Amino acid sequence: MKVVKKINNNVAECIDDNGNHLIAFGRGLGFPKTPYELKDLNKITMTFYKLSEHFEGLLTELPEEILNLSAEIVSMAQTELNGQLNPTLVFSLADHINFSIQRLTTYRDVRMNYSYEVAQMYPKETELAQKAIKMIQQQTHITVPKGEITSITMHFVNSQSEYKISQEEAVIEEIIQQITRLIEQELEITVDRNEFNYNRFYMHMFYYLKRLRSGEELFGQGTELLDALQKQHPEIYLLAQKVSELIYQFYAIEPTNDELLYLMIHINRLYEKNVRSK
Repeated sequence: MKVVKKINNNVAECIDDNGNHLIAFGRGLGFPKTPYELKDLNKITMTFYKLSEHFEGLLTELPEEILNLSAEIVSMAQTELNGQLNPTLVFSLADHINFSIQRLTTYRDVRMNYSYEVAQMYPKETELAQKAIKMIQQQTHITVPKGEITSITMHFVNSQSEYKISQEEAVIEEIIQQITRLIEQELEITVDRNEFNYNRFYMHMFYYLKRLRSGEELFGQGTELLDALQKQHPEIYLLAQKVSELIYQFYAIEPTNDELLYLMIHINRLYEKNVRSK
């Protein structure tokens, strides 16, 4: 196998013996000068063929140590769950971990509630999530709140099931499309729906709405931080309120301050990425 392009020290773009392009994970794969011939294939721990643009974007966007940590967690979980996980969980979990760390260091009062019901329904996945939390804390030296166990548990659960469009997911799709059009209208921007940052925004909104619909709310002491961000980004705050009103039309759920804060963070993130890309 030929290693043709370094992505980071442990991830590289390769070409196999049949001429097919792939992304390979393995300790030190990207360290030598490329291109080079990889003779010891045992160094490869994961391979991905025909990776989507969204996941390719995450490879360059996410910190190397977070990608490596996610790969270790998924490898551990694959063994425990007899290989029943979708391999692309490496990327979605890494994105989740990275955002959680940013949230914990920047927006420390925003937390997700721990669900004892989820723990009872998925004991094996919950146990794996607890191990994952320990690995994250050892790697980052950040104390991770208990609610993250539930969040990572659901990543394992969702990754095991085949994606099937349901009536609920069709509603979520419609809500996200309306939210996007509202953002474009209020902020006077045009969002490229094929672009990486929008795909990331879409996925965060998708899981946010699923969590909201199931009754799992964010909680914390977000009022003070919300007030500060409202003064700093008044237009984003007003937009987050309008987005909440739109969601209310579908779910009849009143947003908490922490939900508004969560929406502000992601709307502003999409807005800043859009402005910088012009």
